Amino acid sequence: MTKHVVILGAGFGGLELATLMSESYSDDVRVTLIDRNDSFGFGFSKLDLLLGRKEMEDVRLPYAAISKPGVDFRQENVTAIDADARSVTTDAGSYEADFLAIALGADYDHAATPGFEEHGVEYYSFAGARRMRDVIAGFDSGRIVIGILGHPFKCPPAPFEGALLLHDLLTERGVRDECEIHVIGPMAAPVPVTQGVSQAFLSVLGERGIDYTGQETVAAVDAGEAHLASGGSVPFDLFVGVPVHRVPDVVEASGLAENGWIPVDRNNLATRFEGVYAIGDCAGLPMAKAGIFAEAAAGIVADDIAAKLSGEELDHAYEGAGS
Repeated sequence: MTKHVVILGAGFGGLELATLMSESYSDDVRVTLIDRNDSFGFGFSKLDLLLGRKEMEDVRLPYAAISKPGVDFRQENVTAIDADARSVTTDAGSYEADFLAIALGADYDHAATPGFEEHGVEYYSFAGARRMRDVIAGFDSGRIVIGILGHPFKCPPAPFEGALLLHDLLTERGVRDECEIHVIGPMAAPVPVTQGVSQAFLSVLGERGIDYTGQETVAAVDAGEAHLASGGSVPFDLFVGVPVHRVPDVVEASGLAENGWIPVDRNNLATRFEGVYAIGDCAGLPMAKAGIFAEAAAGIVADDIAAKLSGEELDHAYEGAGS
């Protein structure tokens, strides 16, 4: 009898797991892949929107194009998760799973930083990048402050890549000398796990006159002023924030999360609930929240499910942890 694998979230991790299940274990499992969106978009596409290189319709990859044997995609919104029973409720029905993979990613909590929604912009969402494009179109002088508002956050290089791209844009428009760019983050260095990469970032930023202040967090934003958690404030003419990240509300309500994220066994990405896994940004692992690690996690989960189907036991640590 085939087993039912239910995957919540069709990002890097969810898509990779569905693909692996289909390509290697389609005789043993059927897969239901659920996502509230109708399409996938690579994170770097947000920068294309921000800079006016592409429009939304250019960067969407429709899930309707998925045609993997044994994979049934459902565009539905997950409203409840019962981890004990491995059951899922959506706005269109309910599902019972033999194996349940939570790959719902991380949501943005704009309200966690008072004043950010009213006085700042962001490019970490597609809608936010599109709105910010209109704002920077009229920016020709003053100080831009890019604040990393919490840690961990998706795509660690993105705040610095954004700063460099803004530098290039302002240079092309001939107004860079009239503008300052200042990045503020809670990390001691841009990439704390590797001194060499961090120094490379700092060198590139410094060559372009972009300041980086580490071990500081913007705790609140007023009109023209970013207030630091340590005290004091930084004036700005344009505030760009990397929002605080958190697990989606439905994950929080399920009881799966502890200390903000879903704890997992780093050997197999299993949660404390039998047959339930967490992969990607929602998992509580000491690793970067990036697509490549979510895909690696999907491989570990696929192997573990396959081993359980055959009655074997696996013992291999997730190599992405600690990166």
